[in-house]
Amino acid sequence: LRVHTSKETQKYLESVPQRFQFVFTPKHASWLNIIESLFSKMTRSLLRGMRVSSKEKLIDRISQYFDDINETPVIFKWKYKMDDMPGRIVV
Repeated sequence: LRVHTSKETQKYLESVPQRFQFVFTPKHASWLNIIESLFSKMTRSLLRGMRVSSKEKLIDRISQYFDDINETPVIFKWKYKMDDMPGRIVV
């Protein structure tokens, strides 16, 4: 995605060294990346059909969305154990 390499994104990441640890997953394995699930849910429940008049208003709405979901956090529990997964890759 372009968002991962935009100048604005790169500038932000450089301003917060040691804040994030990147783990690269296969291209077509978004289900392995919990943040992809969050982005998908946010797109369906907040962003789809949204109209805002400025970038700042979009940022405000997204920030409010995160504040709301952080009030009642849900602990993600994997349904499978690695040993139970068929055709698993051993590294």
